[in-house]
Amino acid sequence: MEDNVINRRGFTTAGLAAGFALAVQPVSAETIITDADNLEAGMVQVPVAGGATMGAYRAVPKWAGQGGHHPVVLVVQEIFGLHEHIRDLCRRLAKWGYYAIAPDLYFRQGDATKVPDIPTLVRDIVSKVSDEQVMADLDATVAFVKTDGRADTRHMAITGFCWGGRIVWLYSAHNPDLKAGAAWYGRLVGNTDAAHPKNPIDLVDQLNAPVLGLYGAKDEGIPVASVDQMRAALAKGDKAASDCKLMVFEDSGHGFNADYRPSYNPVDAKAAWKQMLEWFKKHGVPYVPHG
Repeated sequence: MEDNVINRRGFTTAGLAAGFALAVQPVSAETIITDADNLEAGMVQVPVAGGATMGAYRAVPKWAGQGGHHPVVLVVQEIFGLHEHIRDLCRRLAKWGYYAIAPDLYFRQGDATKVPDIPTLVRDIVSKVSDEQVMADLDATVAFVKTDGRADTRHMAITGFCWGGRIVWLYSAHNPDLKAGAAWYGRLVGNTDAAHPKNPIDLVDQLNAPVLGLYGAKDEGIPVASVDQMRAALAKGDKAASDCKLMVFEDSGHGFNADYRPSYNPVDAKAAWKQMLEWFKKHGVPYVPHG
């Protein structure tokens, strides 16, 4: 199954760079590219508050799921926005039988993929995206998915990476219909402001679904001490909190699943992906790959 899900292709760096955020150039020529064979994959428009529409990348298996439906996984972007890596992750999940959808959660503030450097990206876009806005837009995404007869939102999970890893924790405390979350190297503690009033550690007692946290011991932005702090808080929480699991990969730093960047650790990324799939299955969001 695995060899059919993910393929490596020897593209030139110039050809591969298309679709990736400018702030992450150059892109590795060894970047993983997942094909869309036996999938329906592409952009859709999600109605949101105020009469606007939000773009989202959706990947859905063409084969029938259990009872004709597919469990849903919401995919939350990195700090770099809805670029090709996040779209590829949706296709990977769809190969495992999931209805995967990644909304463009920065769409009101700008196109993060066109910003050439991280400081400008943070100042002009990311800092202006409020948690309240993100929760509402994820709710709108779920409402959109519910209108698609192929989706089974009774079995729904969320995963996110970097900036999106933090959002996984927040949305798991926000949406009572979630069954599970998987947060990849998302910040747990830190400074707050009016747009971002709480950290994941502040929401331990409000979690509706257990979260699997995947972190790197060499992550300079998310020290192991903060992971330990979160682990201690979860141990004192209610059932959803106490069911959470935090994993620290000793040989990895931040972005160890980002195969298009030097931070990629293929061994740990593969192990963490397997842990995520099993976590979803354990908590009622089972994968059903074709064949």
